[in-house]
Amino acid sequence: MAVVKSSLSDADLKVVGEALQGALVDLVDLSLVAKQVHWNVIGPRFRSIHLQLDDVVTTARTHSDVMAERASAIGVNPDGRAATVASGSAIGEVPTGWIQDQDAVRIMVDALVAVIQRMRERVAVTDEPDPVTQDLLIGLTGELEKHAWMFQAENV
Repeated sequence: MAVVKSSLSDADLKVVGEALQGALVDLVDLSLVAKQVHWNVIGPRFRSIHLQLDDVVTTARTHSDVMAERASAIGVNPDGRAATVASGSAIGEVPTGWIQDQDAVRIMVDALVAVIQRMRERVAVTDEPDPVTQDLLIGLTGELEKHAWMFQAENV
């Protein structure tokens, strides 16, 4: 039984719901990865990278809430449980132990690129069925690309 009724057709709701759920999973994992690296980064650029990681966490957490609430608003149940995130994320594993600053940057660039690629796919598939969701995804993708640029500039 649907508690919240959507104005989207069932077919459009499926496409948009999958895009929002996928975005939620990637963002929850991105925030966890960034915090793991944040706690373990070492090296000469520790402070700047440490602070930059917090910016990524803030973006990921803010937008994960936006994506989950958009899903709820159109009648789709968001699922941010650990098992769901672990099985659905595109982000690779973070090594255990201390992480040298240049490795931290590489890990974050790889994670951001993986998420950005999937966000761009979601932007494309939500164009026709739900421009509102597409707009949210476009704004998020722009912020993620800014973070990727800033991390890439660390290792030039």
